[in-house]
Amino acid sequence: MRPKPFVPEFLDDPAYLRDQATGITWHRCQLRTLYADTDRSEVVYHANYLKYFELGRAELMRKANYPYKAIEESGYIYPIIKTELNYYSPLFYDDLMYIHTRPAKMELVKLQFDYLITRADNGEIVCTGFTRHCAVNSKLIPVEIDEQTIRLWNEFPE
Repeated sequence: MRPKPFVPEFLDDPAYLRDQATGITWHRCQLRTLYADTDRSEVVYHANYLKYFELGRAELMRKANYPYKAIEESGYIYPIIKTELNYYSPLFYDDLMYIHTRPAKMELVKLQFDYLITRADNGEIVCTGFTRHCAVNSKLIPVEIDEQTIRLWNEFPE
C-alpha cells in the first residue's frame, strides 16, 4: 500500500519543514547514495536504510546542539532495541535523497525517532520507519532518559 503524499512546507529554519498533509514537523538532511550502498540488483541494499536513519538522527541531534558524543560524555547510551522499515520505491546509485527525522514517542527509559526518506528530485516517498532506543548507563543498566534529551523532545518545532 502506498503512503499518503508528503507535501513539505518550509519553516523559518530551512533544516525543518512541516508536512502540509499531516501537520507533522520534521528535521531534514540530504545524502547522495554511494555505489557501495547498492547490491547486485543495482538498488540500495535494504539494510543501508538503517545507516540513513542513523545519519538523520545524528544530524537532528547535532542541530539541537546535543550530538551523540556529548550524550555519551554525560554518561548515557541509547542503543536501538527495535526497528521498523517500510519500503515503497528503490533508490539507485547517485540518487539524491532527503532524510526526514523527528522525535516521536518518549517513555521513562525508552524513546523513538520516526523517519521518512524521499527522493530529492520529485518528493516521492522511498522509505518510512522508526528506531526505538533504551536509555542505559555505562554499565548498560536501563536508566531514566536524561534531562537534555527530554528538553530536545519538548522543544522540537511544532
